[in-house]
Amino acid sequence: MKRIFFSTIFLLFILLHANAQLLQGHHNFSRADTLRGMLTPLRTCYDINYYHLDVKVDIENKSITGSNEFNFTATTDFNKLQFDLFSNLKIEKVIYKGAELPFKREFNAVFITFPSLIKKGSKDKFEVYYSGNPVIARRPPWDGGFIFSKDTAGDPWVSVACQGFGASSWWPTKDHQSDEVDSVLISISVPKDLQEVSNGRLRNVVDKPDGYKQYNWFVANPINNYNITFYIGKYAHWTDLYKGEDGDLTLDYWSLKADSAKARPHWDADVKPMLKAFEHWFGPYPFYKDGYKLVEAPHLGMEHQSAVAYGNQFKMGYLGSDLSGSGWGLKFDFITIHESGHEWFGNNITSKDLADMWIHESFTNYSEALFVEFFYGKKASTEYVTGIRHKIQNDVPIIGNYDVNSEGSGDMYYKGANMIHTIRQLIQDDEKFRQILRGLNKTFYHQTVTTAQVENYISKKSGLKLSKIFDQYLRTTQVPVLSYQLKDGKLTYRWTDVVKGFDMPVKVSLSPDTFSFIYPTENWKTTTVKGISENDFKADPNFYILVKKSK
Repeated sequence: MKRIFFSTIFLLFILLHANAQLLQGHHNFSRADTLRGMLTPLRTCYDINYYHLDVKVDIENKSITGSNEFNFTATTDFNKLQFDLFSNLKIEKVIYKGAELPFKREFNAVFITFPSLIKKGSKDKFEVYYSGNPVIARRPPWDGGFIFSKDTAGDPWVSVACQGFGASSWWPTKDHQSDEVDSVLISISVPKDLQEVSNGRLRNVVDKPDGYKQYNWFVANPINNYNITFYIGKYAHWTDLYKGEDGDLTLDYWSLKADSAKARPHWDADVKPMLKAFEHWFGPYPFYKDGYKLVEAPHLGMEHQSAVAYGNQFKMGYLGSDLSGSGWGLKFDFITIHESGHEWFGNNITSKDLADMWIHESFTNYSEALFVEFFYGKKASTEYVTGIRHKIQNDVPIIGNYDVNSEGSGDMYYKGANMIHTIRQLIQDDEKFRQILRGLNKTFYHQTVTTAQVENYISKKSGLKLSKIFDQYLRTTQVPVLSYQLKDGKLTYRWTDVVKGFDMPVKVSLSPDTFSFIYPTENWKTTTVKGISENDFKADPNFYILVKKSK
């Protein structure tokens, strides 16, 4: 018996140890992850002011050569700093004041040492020259990297998408979302028979002696580095003007020449209505200086600031389907609306750490419902946002791990949008809710932020205690369960599967055809109902919760 007992204990130990290893492996971050995701003194010692990125794209060999000039302000005294470039790309040299600097590489991080101390407050610069074959995306835009494609005529069609994967996968940069460059000159050289489009405004096109043309685009507004991009192909180009809240906004459209006939009417029908709706909800378009561009891309789409990537095949919905199942998702082109919504949430307001990407995706996902509401009414909007709940996984928390360049769950889209919709019900004032959205974009205009800043702003402006609600939806995988008993006209209720102290009010059917607020906690409460049977009791579907009859 002892032998059986100890054998059983040993087996349990092995199983528990194996499970622990699996769980540990799920969060087994490396030194490389820390170098990429953590703000160490070697990164916080300097603030990026200006880049000049100069890259030549060799399409035939799928390679690049180029340089990037770092202009910065010292935030403290230092003589060593870190920048980032993927290790598969070769650093040819680092130039400082006309001389080469020594550098060391560790994974995708690069460390340079200056010959003398750089004093706090001083402005300085250095240049990095590099070359190589960048990573080619396997499934863009979800797997980042270069896209070497061809259009229907067989001509080259090339771009890059690198959100999460990293801008340092193709150019030397301080690869952390917390430090947006104030302005950037993007110079991309391509074969002379092709066109190239990047962020910002085109300054000029320069003929190069080797059969290439260099396109020089200047971005006047702060921009996060994963948004810096290019599109190479045989493009048609046309312009328009939108009279918005901050005056005349230039609109530039770039489709493949072969697609221009269908692109023009499709985009004309989408872009101005989008701007009208989003300026109403969120405030002025944040990048009037750089204009708005919509560019056909060889991938589905990406929120490239002032040069939004479009690949939805000129269909309504998401590649012709309705993600919500409500019918309303076929009333708009998903990619145009969603990726443009990121100009406010993601590009104007950017999370400092990748773990807080819900700030980008939750609000932008909800922007789809707000677009529907602006043109089709509140009922349609509600049907859309509740319709997307079937896509919620509740697999891991929405907020990821900090300091290791880690996103949280994809639930940041659909669950995050429903969290915002639930908070809107608690505010009970649609105009106040709209002013909170506009206030976020005004208060954090062209800034990088933390989750705490966004939570505190919404709580303060709404006058509500929302900390437990944010904890519940952002930091756990549990959906709040309203447990209840209904007998002899008495409703007994409480919250279960919630964080400690969760006390969110919720609307329920205390009488036929109406919803009224109750105030559950983790302890049982009782109230009177009129004309409601146990089977008829329900919660207002605008609240993302579960309702369960208790035995």
